[in-house]
Amino acid sequence: MTTHDCVRQQLHTLETLLREHRHWRQDAPQAHLFTSTQPFFMDTMEPLEWLQWVLIPRMHTLLDNAQPLPEAFAVAPYYEMALAADHPQRETILAVLQDLDALFARDKS
Repeated sequence: MTTHDCVRQQLHTLETLLREHRHWRQDAPQAHLFTSTQPFFMDTMEPLEWLQWVLIPRMHTLLDNAQPLPEAFAVAPYYEMALAADHPQRETILAVLQDLDALFARDKS
């Protein structure tokens, strides 16, 4: 399985997890919320919104167009800080994000 295939699979795993635990929103955020210049759009979106509306679709666009994947990629450290310690799916979400990050680290070896 190629790195692109593994990344796509991990993105599907993340989406499924968000949907199963009702963190998947039906209505897109307003357009101006996507103009943030902050990492993870911290000033305009909640952390799980950013996964749904920014990370997942942008990564799929790269994959669909056979574009190179980012070289420096690590989202799990942000989510370790951003998700509350008592968030019910915290550990599960972090595990999926760590697995996603590992795909990019593995690609370097």
